[in-house]
Amino acid sequence: MSVLLANIFGYTFTAAVILMGQCVLQASSTSSSLSGKSPHGNFIWFDSASDKVIDGSAISVKYQCSRPCQLAVEAMISIPQGTEVVVFRRKWISSKPPRVPCTRLVLLRLPRAVKYQRDFFNRHIIEAQNVTIHAWLERLKDGYERRTYRGSLVRIHKVLRIVPLSASLTKPPTQCPSWPAELMWQLTRNKIYQCPHESETIDMLKFPLASTGEHFGVVRKFQPFINKNLERVRLHAVTRPSITLSVWIYLLKWCHRDLCGIIHHVDSQNLYDTLLMQLTDTGDVIIQARLTTGRDEAFRSHVALPLWKWIRLDCYIQDSKVMLDTTWDNETRRHTYEFQSSIHYEDTSGYFAIGGSRYLPGIHGYFGNVKYYRFGTEKVKNPLSPKTTLEDLDKTHLECQEIKRFTAAFLQGVTGSRITLNKGFCNPHFKPFRGQFKENICRQTWTWETQLKYSALFHFLQTKEEDLRAGSSSMNNLRHIRRSLFEQAVGQMFNMDLREIRLTSSKMALLQASSCLGNHQASLLLATIHLAGLGRSVDQQKGHVYSLIGALGDNRLALMHIGYKHTQGIDQFPKDFDMACSYYSNVGVQSIIDRGNMQEKQQYQPEHIYLSNKEDLNNMIHETSDAFYFLKYKAESGDTESQKNLGRILFWGQNGATKDMASGVKWLRRSAIQMKDPSAMYDYSVLLMKGHGVTKNTSLGLQLLKKAAAMGSVHALNGLGWYHSAILKDHKTAVKYFERAALNGSDDGMYNLGIYHLSGDNPDSPRRNETAAFQQFLNASSFGHVAASVEAAWYLSTGSLEGVSQDVERAVMLLKNTCEQNGHLGYMTRVALQAYLQGSWSDALMKYVLAAETGLGFAQINVAHLCEELNLGNDCHWRYYNYSTFNYDPHPSGLLKMGDYFYNSCSNQEDSLSLVGRAISMYSRAALAGSPQGMYNLVVLAQQGHVPPLSIQGLLNVSHQDELDILVEKMLQRCVEIEDEEAVTPCSLALLRVQMGKALRKMTHNSAQLLLVYASFIGFFIIIIIVPMQICLGQRNLSHHAVQLRTRMSAVNQTPVNWNRAQDGIMGRQGAVSRTHRVAEVLWLTIVNGEQWLRQTGDLAVTVSGVCLCAFWTTLLYHLL
Repeated sequence: MSVLLANIFGYTFTAAVILMGQCVLQASSTSSSLSGKSPHGNFIWFDSASDKVIDGSAISVKYQCSRPCQLAVEAMISIPQGTEVVVFRRKWISSKPPRVPCTRLVLLRLPRAVKYQRDFFNRHIIEAQNVTIHAWLERLKDGYERRTYRGSLVRIHKVLRIVPLSASLTKPPTQCPSWPAELMWQLTRNKIYQCPHESETIDMLKFPLASTGEHFGVVRKFQPFINKNLERVRLHAVTRPSITLSVWIYLLKWCHRDLCGIIHHVDSQNLYDTLLMQLTDTGDVIIQARLTTGRDEAFRSHVALPLWKWIRLDCYIQDSKVMLDTTWDNETRRHTYEFQSSIHYEDTSGYFAIGGSRYLPGIHGYFGNVKYYRFGTEKVKNPLSPKTTLEDLDKTHLECQEIKRFTAAFLQGVTGSRITLNKGFCNPHFKPFRGQFKENICRQTWTWETQLKYSALFHFLQTKEEDLRAGSSSMNNLRHIRRSLFEQAVGQMFNMDLREIRLTSSKMALLQASSCLGNHQASLLLATIHLAGLGRSVDQQKGHVYSLIGALGDNRLALMHIGYKHTQGIDQFPKDFDMACSYYSNVGVQSIIDRGNMQEKQQYQPEHIYLSNKEDLNNMIHETSDAFYFLKYKAESGDTESQKNLGRILFWGQNGATKDMASGVKWLRRSAIQMKDPSAMYDYSVLLMKGHGVTKNTSLGLQLLKKAAAMGSVHALNGLGWYHSAILKDHKTAVKYFERAALNGSDDGMYNLGIYHLSGDNPDSPRRNETAAFQQFLNASSFGHVAASVEAAWYLSTGSLEGVSQDVERAVMLLKNTCEQNGHLGYMTRVALQAYLQGSWSDALMKYVLAAETGLGFAQINVAHLCEELNLGNDCHWRYYNYSTFNYDPHPSGLLKMGDYFYNSCSNQEDSLSLVGRAISMYSRAALAGSPQGMYNLVVLAQQGHVPPLSIQGLLNVSHQDELDILVEKMLQRCVEIEDEEAVTPCSLALLRVQMGKALRKMTHNSAQLLLVYASFIGFFIIIIIVPMQICLGQRNLSHHAVQLRTRMSAVNQTPVNWNRAQDGIMGRQGAVSRTHRVAEVLWLTIVNGEQWLRQTGDLAVTVSGVCLCAFWTTLLYHLL
């Protein structure tokens, strides 16, 4: 009966609502939803509600509860993105008796993002399409309250219209924005922001990658899509993936181990994940995947991939099905496998490695294009690119195979026969038949066409026949041949007057043969010749080919060369830090090994000697220099410091001295046994512990280590830790020593402590702590520690450690600095410097060029300097000056050169402002690096009206609003601080001029001081005029007095003679003469009085002028100080 009444009530209520035309109402019960029955005595509906909603709209809700209940009303808006947002909710508990109908008036309050228009202070608005009003009723039972609309006992809803955004209210302003902010708002308020374009197709590799078959490869990480729709599709495909991966590879040999990586995925837990594609030692391909069940399964495709061919591998994954297409010689072969369950694929977890990684070696060969379709595709579009370069690479390798076979046949003929081969080689068939009736003694196994094709190599081998015959083995002969080929090719690259690089086709053929036979210095030189245009026209395609060949040969300098090109993105190499990190990581690991063998003859610590700096050259110490003899004299006299320094110089071959381990050990021993210098004791103890250059003596080494540690040597603390760790296996004590050393700034102590954190061998902390290890590695790398830099770079490049974000550029910077400490690179620059000092500038240029192509800054500047000195053309020296500015810490000389180049070029070109801007940038970088010349050049440009960059303004604590005089004065003050304070320099003179001008301007602002300035200038001119006049008058008076005196003396002498004449009656003239003398005397007195007046006036004027000048200079000095 109750059910029937409930149904009748429901039908009646629904009909009433429809007739009212107010809303679409639905009442239901969670307890009887299956039968469609409503609980007896519970109802809720909207008594009144407008069809249009505004802020403050009143909604009348009528309800009745059969027992204590809670009611709620909420407003939910629909936005164009297709989602709904709750903007209002009000709840209350019914206090009326059960089964009594009640009415509640609810005022709807909308947030300001909905009710107001968009303005300066209300920028983030919500454009609502409509509003849905929900109301529901739920019972109270034991204090438990339902809080959702869907889980309520009785519920209704109504869809209402909302006032459009254009007709909504404007929020009354509560504050006034500034005029610039208001202007910027008006300019940008109608800007439509768009999501960045995201493609599901990714080019993982666009440029060929040389893979040496070791644990190095390119790391790629993928991020979630920003577009929510794409990200939703990707997440849905994690358990039902649909992806496609296309890879081009070129194999020189199959895997030298059981398995080599083509592409593999390492997840965030450092475990293999889908997809893992590997090459076997028989040329087959293994594909491994992780299933949704958590298991890892794999299958093997028996394809036997060919060598010396470009092969494309296309892998398709569809749910649980994997298809592999292998294509070469325009023929495709398909292999299909289906796993028992779906494949789990999450590409945003961890990273993908192309080639090798820390956990898996890579293939030995090249990678071409690698394309990844995140949502899969049925048709792969991945052509071989750059096609001409890769085809040329294939052609070069095939030619190298012919050269190797030709050389091997020649060597076999030499070593297997005592007949002189240059007499026993077969003649071509078109030669005369002069030997047809003689015995054929031909020993060659190659054709005449091959001999003609490699004629330069053949003639070279002929000249070395006797040496090859005397060789001990074919391997030694091959090593001797490739070295001799290189030396002969570069030996005569310059003409006689050293003004031109001369590279004939025969020399290029010899370099190519040397490269093919394994001398990859020749590969690097060939790449440099083609890229830089040394003696040949620029051919970047050939340059790329030989760069890749050199890198594949695992040559340190060639690997650094191609890593540097990818770091800077120059010479048409794409800027790719991941690829650069792959190459630099290889050299970094080799540098760790090389550092343990630094005592070898062909390893030197790189020394930054600039050929253009005479002071650097004068500071070189060699066995015949006065500095060396003086240092040796002091060492022989018993000076401990001199003994230690001399020992280090000879042991390591520093400062231009020849490496002499025996003499170096002798002086280190003499310094150490005096027990005065802890650093000398530590150096000698390490040699004793390892037996380098001296008989191994662990006990004496330990004694010296303890003594040095007691005297405060931080490195000795680390040495004691090493002794307890490696010799005694006392890890607890070793960690204590390492911690003490690390706290005192020992980079070796930091690195060793990081190793303990990584291995978990510390008894006090037996669990691995990669985060603590990484922090120790990073700290040690800041001191230049080689092994620590390699470890820290691995974490930065992969981003595999939680809390450490991926920073490949920083990893490359660490690795580049590490690689530039390599001993073999130091040996190259050392040989180049010795050749320069001996006058062999051409040989020095070739060696420095090889070092400069690795990105070594001082080698680049030295090459540019030699190109200038040898007049090899502007392209040569400007190329390397320019490259030196790309380094992370460029030398100021290169920056100044490029600044001068841009500034001098601006007068002849249309984009003069751009060139001046680049010149300012170069000068600014030089000034920030500590160059006073750079700062002075900026001053000159500032006075011409060019504004210094913000970096300089920040350094000087000035802004663009400051006056020019203030800016110039601060720049010159900074310049003087950088310069030698004791010397008179251009900056100091310019600063004095600026400060005097500033003081004069201050004086002109005061009327009295301005009058003093004028008086001083007038007085200065008075002094200039009167002083010479007084000198002239003084000299004139002296001459007049002398004449008068001589006249009087003549008159006295002539008196006796003329006396008789006077007595004889010439009395008539006496009166006239007397009158004349009186007139002359009066005139003379008048002139004398005038001169005295002029002299007195001049003295007064000079005195007044001097006083004015003294006052002027006093005031000027006051303003200056």
